[in-house]
Amino acid sequence: MRRRPGAGRLVRGRLVRSRLQGGQPGVRMVLCQGGEAAAAPAAGGKEPEVPLSREDGAGTGQPCLCPVPAMEAAGAEERRVCGCCSGSSWPRCCKAPGTKKKAACPGLGLFYTVLSAFLFSVASLFLKKIEDVHSVEVSAFRCVFQMAFVLPGLIYYKTGFLGPKGKRIFLFFRGFLGSSAMILLYYAFQVMPLADATVITFSSPVFTSLLAWIFLKEKYSLWDLLFTLFAITGVILIARPPFLFGSRVTGIEGSYTNHLKGTIAAITSTVSAASTIVILRKVGKSVHYFLSIWYYAVIGLIGCVIALFVMNEWRLPYCGKDRVFLILIGLLGLGGQIFLTKALQIEKAGPVAIMKTMDVVFAFILQILFLNHLPTWWTVGGALCVVASSSGTAIRKWRQSLKKTKQNEI
Repeated sequence: MRRRPGAGRLVRGRLVRSRLQGGQPGVRMVLCQGGEAAAAPAAGGKEPEVPLSREDGAGTGQPCLCPVPAMEAAGAEERRVCGCCSGSSWPRCCKAPGTKKKAACPGLGLFYTVLSAFLFSVASLFLKKIEDVHSVEVSAFRCVFQMAFVLPGLIYYKTGFLGPKGKRIFLFFRGFLGSSAMILLYYAFQVMPLADATVITFSSPVFTSLLAWIFLKEKYSLWDLLFTLFAITGVILIARPPFLFGSRVTGIEGSYTNHLKGTIAAITSTVSAASTIVILRKVGKSVHYFLSIWYYAVIGLIGCVIALFVMNEWRLPYCGKDRVFLILIGLLGLGGQIFLTKALQIEKAGPVAIMKTMDVVFAFILQILFLNHLPTWWTVGGALCVVASSSGTAIRKWRQSLKKTKQNEI
């Protein structure tokens, strides 16, 4: 019996329909009721058979017509489009047999974290080497580099320069607190040993948990309290206040007054950085991260310029070496942020936070090698307390996130 053109026939319980497809030979499509399609080579030089097309049957109860690989006929190249991959060609289709998802390099995120820590530490070393340049002016140069990097991203992603109306107040405080943390940290680096300032700022995760409990009503357990006490103990061992350690304090740079000012600046910087993280958690993913960095750079630059004119400290460094250091500080700080962001994109936050303990290690190594300043045992003890508290907080948060992920899968 002669079959009518375009009519269907059953092949192993599946309906096969034929229609010309623009002269591309060698493909026969099988329409499946489960939303899958199979193809078979056309027989003996016959015209190709293709499925009846439709716009989008998702959610309509209609069968899905998604092509699958078939044999090429007569040496012609087939160019087909997959409906399940938003128009991707078949060699890159998610359903194509033999297609394997590109595996990420194991440990790449942790390597990015170590590289970020090294870049930040080297930038801090250059800051110690600069002479006769105020920390506020260094912060202003850093903000200029940040703006130059973020501006093309804002234009490309079309995020605007102000952000959503309901989020602008949060973005303002994020920029103000973030830039304040940077200025205070740079001041601490200039007036106290590099390792001491680094260790104090490393206690930021502990203060983040405390502020998240106060403002975001997140859970704060006895473990968190224990880690907070460890961090405070480490800061006290580094600061060595006279009423606990006497008036003769060794192992500091310059006078004890400057050491105490640097300690207060480092602690304030740490609390400001922790507040910034809490604000970013409050904002969530509703604001593009480029916009968040933009506020940080713009508000920081405005604040630095005002402060420099009030203090009458605005001046270019006289030495060419200091100018090179200023440029390198901006570039290294930007590179450190980029690698840290990449690490958090491909690795869980827990391992990244633990690996960031390399900040402290690099600070001690650079201080000994290039600044000829041996840390005291008080500093080493304080560093162990702070690293233990921060690592404990990170491990605990990581385990909680893993438990939530398993519960969601169940």
